[in-house]
Amino acid sequence: ETTAGGAETIVRRCSGEFACPFQKLAHLRHFVSRRAFDIEGLGEKQLTAFVERGWLSSPADIFRLHAHADELLTTEGYGEVSVRNLMAGIEARRTIALDRFIYGLGIRHVGETTAVVMARGYQTAEAFLGAMDKVAGRDPEAIEELDAMDQIGSAVIEAAAAYFAEDHNRRLVQDLRDQLTILDAEKPKT
Repeated sequence: ETTAGGAETIVRRCSGEFACPFQKLAHLRHFVSRRAFDIEGLGEKQLTAFVERGWLSSPADIFRLHAHADELLTTEGYGEVSVRNLMAGIEARRTIALDRFIYGLGIRHVGETTAVVMARGYQTAEAFLGAMDKVAGRDPEAIEELDAMDQIGSAVIEAAAAYFAEDHNRRLVQDLRDQLTILDAEKPKT
Protein backbone atom coordinates (compact mmCIF):
# COMPACT_ATOMS: atom_id res chain seq x y z
CA GLU A 1 0.00 0.00 0.00
CA THR A 2 1.04 3.58 -0.51
CA THR A 3 0.45 6.08 2.28
CA ALA A 4 -0.94 9.57 1.61
CA GLY A 5 2.66 10.78 1.69
CA GLY A 6 3.61 8.38 -1.09
CA ALA A 7 5.60 5.98 1.09
CA GLU A 8 5.22 2.26 0.47
CA THR A 9 3.92 0.35 3.46
CA ILE A 10 3.13 -3.27 4.11
CA VAL A 11 -0.27 -3.82 5.60
CA ARG A 12 -1.13 -7.29 6.84
CA ARG A 13 -4.78 -8.14 6.50
CA CYS A 14 -6.72 -11.26 7.17
CA SER A 15 -9.99 -11.88 5.40
CA GLY A 16 -11.64 -13.08 8.59
CA GLU A 17 -12.17 -9.47 9.72
CA PHE A 18 -13.70 -9.72 13.23
CA ALA A 19 -12.80 -13.41 13.44
CA CYS A 20 -9.12 -12.41 13.72
CA PRO A 21 -8.11 -11.52 17.30
CA PHE A 22 -5.68 -8.79 16.19
CA GLN A 23 -8.28 -7.12 14.03
CA LYS A 24 -11.08 -7.50 16.58
CA LEU A 25 -9.81 -4.64 18.72
CA ALA A 26 -9.09 -2.40 15.73
CA HIS A 27 -12.59 -3.03 14.37
CA LEU A 28 -14.24 -2.40 17.73
CA ARG A 29 -12.20 0.81 18.06
CA HIS A 30 -13.42 1.90 14.63
CA PHE A 31 -17.00 0.94 15.49
CA VAL A 32 -17.13 3.13 18.62
CA SER A 33 -15.17 6.01 17.02
CA ARG A 34 -16.57 9.52 16.79
CA ARG A 35 -17.62 9.28 13.14
CA ALA A 36 -19.13 5.82 13.50
CA PHE A 37 -21.23 4.98 16.58
CA ASP A 38 -19.52 7.59 18.79
CA ILE A 39 -19.93 5.74 22.09
CA GLU A 40 -18.76 7.85 25.01
CA GLY A 41 -16.67 6.03 27.62
CA LEU A 42 -15.64 3.12 25.41
CA GLY A 43 -12.01 3.88 24.69
CA GLU A 44 -9.04 1.65 23.93
CA LYS A 45 -8.56 0.76 27.62
CA GLN A 46 -12.19 -0.27 28.19
CA LEU A 47 -12.46 -2.16 24.91
CA THR A 48 -9.26 -4.07 25.64
CA ALA A 49 -10.42 -4.95 29.17
CA PHE A 50 -13.88 -6.06 27.98
CA VAL A 51 -12.41 -8.17 25.16
CA GLU A 52 -10.01 -9.81 27.63
CA ARG A 53 -12.90 -10.59 29.97
CA GLY A 54 -14.74 -12.24 27.09
CA TRP A 55 -17.58 -9.71 27.16
CA LEU A 56 -16.89 -8.29 23.71
CA SER A 57 -16.13 -10.13 20.54
CA SER A 58 -18.36 -8.29 18.07
CA PRO A 59 -20.03 -4.87 17.84
CA ALA A 60 -23.42 -6.29 18.85
CA ASP A 61 -21.88 -7.38 22.17
CA ILE A 62 -21.51 -3.70 23.07
CA PHE A 63 -25.29 -3.52 23.28
CA ARG A 64 -25.29 -6.51 25.64
CA LEU A 65 -22.76 -5.02 28.09
CA HIS A 66 -25.55 -4.02 30.50
CA ALA A 67 -25.61 -7.70 31.52
CA HIS A 68 -22.18 -7.07 33.09
CA ALA A 69 -23.02 -3.77 34.83
CA ASP A 70 -23.07 -5.26 38.34
CA GLU A 71 -19.74 -6.99 37.78
CA LEU A 72 -18.34 -3.74 36.41
CA LEU A 73 -19.31 -1.92 39.62
CA THR A 74 -16.89 -4.15 41.55
CA THR A 75 -14.06 -3.36 39.11
CA GLU A 76 -11.42 -0.85 40.09
CA GLY A 77 -11.85 2.46 38.30
CA TYR A 78 -15.60 2.05 37.83
CA GLY A 79 -17.92 3.89 40.16
CA GLU A 80 -21.68 3.95 40.01
CA VAL A 81 -21.67 7.16 37.96
CA SER A 82 -19.17 5.94 35.37
CA VAL A 83 -21.04 2.65 34.90
CA ARG A 84 -24.37 4.48 34.61
CA ASN A 85 -22.86 6.94 32.10
CA LEU A 86 -21.33 4.16 30.02
CA MET A 87 -24.63 2.23 29.88
CA ALA A 88 -26.52 5.43 28.99
CA GLY A 89 -23.97 6.19 26.25
CA ILE A 90 -24.47 2.72 24.79
CA GLU A 91 -28.27 2.90 24.98
CA ALA A 92 -28.22 6.30 23.26
CA ARG A 93 -26.64 4.64 20.21
CA ARG A 94 -29.20 1.86 19.88
CA THR A 95 -30.88 4.19 17.41
CA ILE A 96 -28.41 5.11 14.71
CA ALA A 97 -28.34 6.88 11.36
CA LEU A 98 -27.94 4.57 8.37
CA ASP A 99 -24.70 6.25 7.21
CA ARG A 100 -23.10 5.78 10.66
CA PHE A 101 -24.21 2.14 10.67
CA ILE A 102 -22.64 1.59 7.23
CA TYR A 103 -19.43 3.41 8.18
CA GLY A 104 -19.27 1.57 11.51
CA LEU A 105 -19.18 -1.83 9.77
CA GLY A 106 -15.60 -1.06 8.76
CA ILE A 107 -15.85 -2.20 5.14
CA ARG A 108 -12.58 -1.45 3.33
CA HIS A 109 -12.71 1.67 1.14
CA VAL A 110 -16.01 2.76 2.70
CA GLY A 111 -15.21 6.01 4.45
CA GLU A 112 -17.64 8.55 5.83
CA THR A 113 -18.42 10.17 2.48
CA THR A 114 -19.01 6.84 0.75
CA ALA A 115 -21.20 5.70 3.67
CA VAL A 116 -23.35 8.84 3.26
CA VAL A 117 -23.62 8.25 -0.52
CA MET A 118 -24.66 4.63 0.05
CA ALA A 119 -27.15 5.58 2.78
CA ARG A 120 -28.77 8.18 0.55
CA GLY A 121 -28.75 5.81 -2.41
CA TYR A 122 -30.45 2.95 -0.58
CA GLN A 123 -32.48 5.00 1.94
CA THR A 124 -33.18 2.11 4.37
CA ALA A 125 -31.13 -0.53 6.16
CA GLU A 126 -33.29 -3.22 4.53
CA ALA A 127 -32.60 -1.90 1.03
CA PHE A 128 -28.88 -1.46 1.76
CA LEU A 129 -28.46 -4.97 3.21
CA GLY A 130 -30.58 -6.55 0.48
CA ALA A 131 -28.47 -4.84 -2.18
CA MET A 132 -25.22 -5.88 -0.47
CA ASP A 133 -26.40 -9.52 -0.48
CA LYS A 134 -26.94 -9.23 -4.22
CA VAL A 135 -23.59 -7.48 -4.74
CA ALA A 136 -21.90 -10.30 -2.80
CA GLY A 137 -23.72 -12.76 -5.07
CA ARG A 138 -22.39 -10.83 -8.08
CA ASP A 139 -25.84 -9.78 -9.28
CA PRO A 140 -25.13 -7.51 -12.31
CA GLU A 141 -28.09 -5.17 -11.68
CA ALA A 142 -27.16 -4.64 -8.04
CA ILE A 143 -23.54 -3.98 -9.00
CA GLU A 144 -24.64 -1.53 -11.70
CA GLU A 145 -26.91 0.29 -9.24
CA LEU A 146 -24.04 0.67 -6.76
CA ASP A 147 -21.61 1.69 -9.50
CA ALA A 148 -24.02 4.41 -10.64
CA MET A 149 -23.81 6.12 -7.25
CA ASP A 150 -21.66 9.20 -6.98
CA GLN A 151 -17.95 8.56 -6.22
CA ILE A 152 -18.39 4.80 -6.01
CA GLY A 153 -16.17 2.66 -8.17
CA SER A 154 -14.74 -0.81 -8.47
CA ALA A 155 -12.67 -0.65 -5.24
CA VAL A 156 -15.79 -0.06 -3.14
CA ILE A 157 -17.82 -2.62 -5.08
CA GLU A 158 -15.13 -5.29 -4.67
CA ALA A 159 -14.70 -4.50 -0.96
CA ALA A 160 -18.46 -4.59 -0.31
CA ALA A 161 -18.81 -7.85 -2.25
CA ALA A 162 -15.93 -9.44 -0.31
CA TYR A 163 -17.26 -8.20 3.05
CA PHE A 164 -20.81 -9.44 2.52
CA ALA A 165 -19.70 -12.73 0.94
CA GLU A 166 -18.01 -13.65 4.24
CA ASP A 167 -20.41 -15.70 6.45
CA HIS A 168 -18.83 -14.37 9.60
CA ASN A 169 -19.53 -10.76 8.56
CA ARG A 170 -23.10 -11.59 7.54
CA ARG A 171 -23.77 -13.07 10.99
CA LEU A 172 -22.12 -10.09 12.65
CA VAL A 173 -24.26 -7.62 10.66
CA GLN A 174 -27.48 -9.54 11.40
CA ASP A 175 -26.64 -9.77 15.10
CA LEU A 176 -25.98 -6.02 15.16
CA ARG A 177 -29.15 -5.31 13.18
CA ASP A 178 -31.17 -7.16 15.85
CA GLN A 179 -29.82 -4.81 18.53
CA LEU A 180 -30.50 -1.56 16.70
CA THR A 181 -33.07 0.77 15.25
CA ILE A 182 -31.47 2.09 12.07
CA LEU A 183 -32.97 5.34 10.86
CA ASP A 184 -33.80 5.83 7.19
CA ALA A 185 -31.50 8.22 5.37
CA GLU A 186 -32.69 11.66 4.46
CA LYS A 187 -33.67 12.02 0.86
CA PRO A 188 -30.94 13.95 -0.99
CA LYS A 189 -31.81 17.58 -1.73
CA THR A 190 -32.29 17.97 -5.47
